[in-house]
Amino acid sequence: MNLPTKIIAEIGQNHNGDLDTALQLMEAAKEAGCDFVKFQKREPSLAVPLEQQSKLRQTPWGEMTYLDYRKRLEFGVTEYDVINNYSDVLGIPWLASAWDIPSVDFLIDKYNVEYIKIPSAKATDIELIKYIHGYLSAEIILSTGMCTWEDIDKAVAAGSPSVIMHCTSTYPCPMEELNLHCIPKLAHRYIKNGNEEYAYNREIGYSGHEVGLATTLAAVALGATWVERHITLDRSMWGTDQAASVEPAGFKRLVKDIRNIESSLGDGFKKVEPGEVEPMKRLRGFSHNPVVL
Repeated sequence: MNLPTKIIAEIGQNHNGDLDTALQLMEAAKEAGCDFVKFQKREPSLAVPLEQQSKLRQTPWGEMTYLDYRKRLEFGVTEYDVINNYSDVLGIPWLASAWDIPSVDFLIDKYNVEYIKIPSAKATDIELIKYIHGYLSAEIILSTGMCTWEDIDKAVAAGSPSVIMHCTSTYPCPMEELNLHCIPKLAHRYIKNGNEEYAYNREIGYSGHEVGLATTLAAVALGATWVERHITLDRSMWGTDQAASVEPAGFKRLVKDIRNIESSLGDGFKKVEPGEVEPMKRLRGFSHNPVVL
């Protein structure tokens, strides 16, 4: 039996530091039929590499250092209190990527989130992964962009993630770099090979940054049971993730098409389907006891 695909609308920082925009994106995700919305939480002074902090960046708020820009986008307790309450009102859970240890404490101690995402940028930060795993109350979703098999092996051993997401960290990602065949290979390596080291109730997902929906649907057909795409109100908005995001109408189509794919996959047993019985009588001239192969 195929599991219903869990669909995450990644708000990330497409809100551009504006709480009202974040709430509108939550509403759009709920209306589209998504299972979760996701944000990103970081302490910029810890998460931004030291050599990047003083670099100047042109922004809608004028020229500023990259560190100040990251601070400008970051939500704190005031905003997350509203997000947490609105999540309950809408009936759509929220989760977040954690970029550093203080952010992990913030998300779990204050909001008791069910899932913590390890972003691809932190997939090799074994200290952070072990720290999250130590909480036990939050399950880990691991994103694997910019990773080798060895990198993923180490992260899996450190954190026992519940979900491993295939991902390519190019924004937007060209089709030839999506490498969707990694999805069944991840399932074989971390679920199906019977290796005691990886014996765990685990699922494989897909976090996409491409333009368009077709390849995300292909990921589901290849076995992804979690899907994450960035959501935006308008792809022309300011922000590095906007161009690789999906607008609300597109998200509705994505969710609908994923549910259709789930229905179409069936159970994998070859048999005479109910709709084939009458055509079989008409075309072959006899009825048939279906034999499951």
